[in-house]
Amino acid sequence: MIIVRACKRSTCTTKILKALNQQIKVNRKDDIYIYKKIHSSSTSNIFISDRYHEKPKQWPKEILFIHPKHREKASTILFQQIRGSGFAAKIVNRAPTKVQPYMRLMRIDRPIGSWLLFWPCGWSIAMAAPSGAFPDLGMLALFGTGAFIMRGAGCTINDMWDKDIDEKVERTRNRPLVTGEITQMQALIFLGGQLSMGLAVLLQLNWYSVFLGASSLALVIVYPLMKRITHWPQLILGMTFNWGALLGWSAVQGSCDWSVCLPLYTAGICWTILYDTIYAHQDKKDDLLLGIKSTALKFGDKTKLYLAGFSAAMITSLIVSGVFADQSLPYYASVGIVGSHLSYQLYSLNINDPNNCAKKFISNHRVGMILFFGIILGNLLKDPNRTKATENEKVRKIDQRKILSEVSVPL
Repeated sequence: MIIVRACKRSTCTTKILKALNQQIKVNRKDDIYIYKKIHSSSTSNIFISDRYHEKPKQWPKEILFIHPKHREKASTILFQQIRGSGFAAKIVNRAPTKVQPYMRLMRIDRPIGSWLLFWPCGWSIAMAAPSGAFPDLGMLALFGTGAFIMRGAGCTINDMWDKDIDEKVERTRNRPLVTGEITQMQALIFLGGQLSMGLAVLLQLNWYSVFLGASSLALVIVYPLMKRITHWPQLILGMTFNWGALLGWSAVQGSCDWSVCLPLYTAGICWTILYDTIYAHQDKKDDLLLGIKSTALKFGDKTKLYLAGFSAAMITSLIVSGVFADQSLPYYASVGIVGSHLSYQLYSLNINDPNNCAKKFISNHRVGMILFFGIILGNLLKDPNRTKATENEKVRKIDQRKILSEVSVPL
């Protein structure tokens, strides 16, 4: 049973009620809400996060905490319950008991990571589509499946490397490998299955893309180690998570157009550094004690200034990529909206509030989606004649280079 001290403002109450699981019984009595979970007999006393107010309301005498430390962690506990009560979490909770630990190991209950891995793939596939045409839906579905599988594999690798760290961090101590629900050997066998499925997806592409995609596996494996070595693990994560910006184009066109793909890849890396730095601020106290490195600790109180620079670099790279891809007005409008979204994120960011950081991190799903639809609309409104002329010019320059390389100049 969870007893929550609710604010009298109906807007606050509505937000909490809508976010909580449908399987919860709700009663109202003197501004106190009692949520009784059907499958739980544990009792916690929590107050609604003070992110809506400068100071939380005074607690009535009948509501007591089990332990004083809960007073500091109450809003975090509630926010985690809200985050874990969505559609994906319900699927995990209703799955067979033996399967649930593996689903949580893959973070199926937290799909935001799969979306953040998919969006650079989607951008590149949409950018590579012919002028006036929608992106290949089959290719998008294939990359969506691959993003889901490989994100799960990445989480498995990360948890296997970080088991000794996760048990000491408040946010991660309930992960299956830490609790003993899954052993290291079971996780290794499960990882083998995930990588095999990922390879099966990759083999559906052309050979250029197969080798390009396989070359990213080294980044996937070494990323969890980077937090022990450098303050820039977010950079390695960005290089890993945005590999799809290269792979998507090659899957459609047969090879990469580096004038388009490299700026798009760079934009994705800057974006990942931004959102994962925000994410890392949730654990900075634990990381500091454990000697774990991150850009959150490196940037410190200047985080907003540094992230503003990465936001500017992201927007600039997107514009450059759009120019070389002959994108039209809707694309640049979406880039402007993305820039505004990032500006608001940084303006309203409170790096000392884990709940605020978590909300800002999750909101980046909208950034990826806005840009994706902007690329599609921009592609539909492209001038086919101008695009054809640009492609002919590129072919002409390639032919000139080939001719020059074959001509021997006597000394």
